[in-house]
Amino acid sequence: MTLTQLSYIVAVANHGSFGLAARKCHVTQPTLSMQIQKLEDMLGVIVFDRSKQPVVLTPIGARLVEQARIILREADRLQEIVREESGQIQGDFRLGIIPTIAPYLLPLFLQKFIDRYKAVNLTVEELETATIVQRLKEDTLDAGILATPLHDNGILEIRLYDEPFFACFAENDELAQKKVLREKDLPLERILLLNEGNCLRDQMINLCQFKAQTPKKSQRLHFESGSLTTLIRLVEQGSGFTIVPYLALDTVSQERCITRPFADPQPVREISLIVHRSYVKHNILEALRKEVLDHLPERLLDYQKHDHRRVEFQW
Repeated sequence: MTLTQLSYIVAVANHGSFGLAARKCHVTQPTLSMQIQKLEDMLGVIVFDRSKQPVVLTPIGARLVEQARIILREADRLQEIVREESGQIQGDFRLGIIPTIAPYLLPLFLQKFIDRYKAVNLTVEELETATIVQRLKEDTLDAGILATPLHDNGILEIRLYDEPFFACFAENDELAQKKVLREKDLPLERILLLNEGNCLRDQMINLCQFKAQTPKKSQRLHFESGSLTTLIRLVEQGSGFTIVPYLALDTVSQERCITRPFADPQPVREISLIVHRSYVKHNILEALRKEVLDHLPERLLDYQKHDHRRVEFQW
């Protein structure tokens, strides 16, 4: 049994295809298939049901792949121990970040991180929360940045900051008369929401203390989008109001929109860096955490000192 064989069965499990797994592992498909066959012959079990497309793990195969992931992480840990001892910050790093954070947070620190840590090969993907968590467990991502808590025992959460919410509406909206808003002030029949499955949508719903059901008869427009920017553009046209996190405020046109804070304790979402609990690249992770915190706006840092309430999402 070799680490290479274990990496091959993990690759096939991740991609559901011998051909795609071979390309990802930079070998020919016959080579990958032969090594997996050798492993199956040695163990006396069938790891994959090849009669199905995509190929699926057999029950014993699923247990073997789970153990293979652990073995491969521990093998990686050997090199990481050497890097930690020497203080090296280098290697490949795969980061997932959710769409309602990526366009507002990445421009603050990403280029500075790349310029400072030239020995790190960084790959960033914009993904939904569930996909990030799944890929961390499959070891196809190293870390994620998203809203927490997740309440998942297999994931380690490293809190970065709390981000307050603001109401966003057109300048001629009746809400403009108020300098500070309470949830009860919001006309829920006019709220514009993100699509199902988006954690910010759940936080909007929880903040407003209502359940998104069928549109009310008085609601002439029922619109949901996968893009917060789209919702903001519609708000500018007077189509309703929405909820935006602090870092998104710069994308709001102050000439056509008005934003108002909520009364204390202000509602916030918790943003964290997450990794699998057996994660090994601690030097890069700490460098990334520090880079994010060093480039947050001062006003956002000030919010960390105030009393607030966290708005969770349905995980």
